[in-house]
Amino acid sequence: MLPQSATRLFAPLIAAALLLAACAQAGAPRQPAQAGLDPVSSPEWARDMARFAEEDAARPPPARPVVFTGSSSVRLWETLAADFPGVPVLNRGFGGSQVRDAAWYADEVAIRYRPRRILVYAGDNDINAGRTPAQVLADLQAFVARVHRDLPGTPIGYLAIKPSPSRVSQLPAQQEANAMVRAWAEDTEGVDYIDVATPMLDARGQPRGELFIDDRLHMNAAGYALWREVVAPWLR
Repeated sequence: MLPQSATRLFAPLIAAALLLAACAQAGAPRQPAQAGLDPVSSPEWARDMARFAEEDAARPPPARPVVFTGSSSVRLWETLAADFPGVPVLNRGFGGSQVRDAAWYADEVAIRYRPRRILVYAGDNDINAGRTPAQVLADLQAFVARVHRDLPGTPIGYLAIKPSPSRVSQLPAQQEANAMVRAWAEDTEGVDYIDVATPMLDARGQPRGELFIDDRLHMNAAGYALWREVVAPWLR
């Protein structure tokens, strides 16, 4: 046993070490539900998770919210609360993310809030990064399994990969991924495929440019208005 004087000397060092360990654990991705899930697409997401925790501490989220998570199309949905009045929505999108990132961080972006429903939009960046439609489906299955492990029966809606002018060359792969998710969701309890993609195409099957801002990737107010109309019935 250390003498009392030594205990007083080392106590601050021990406390600091424990604090650092706790912070590291908070920033680390959780163990995915599905074995073999690829690592996160970027270590930067740990900063987003820390930001979410800070926001929760500063302003507690609503009880049992409808969580929206996924990539920048969710993160940039600034009118989310106004678009769904009376619905306790919570935006937990982190721009640039892929489906596997939502699976890794399912605790931080969804589970801990004990949501009544979850909507996830991702897959766009996955295809752009070279991941296959089959990988998009597998990663979504891992996300669903992780959520339903702790929150059985929680409804999960998957927002279809949107067609955008800047990634029109990837449209066939996007549509293949959407078709695979749709088929799986039709046979899976608690999962719904929400088709925001089809109404974003014109009569020639090309992305409607009027729904996008100048980068031709992210949506403008008209694009989000379209999403609102498609999503609203699922929230009733």
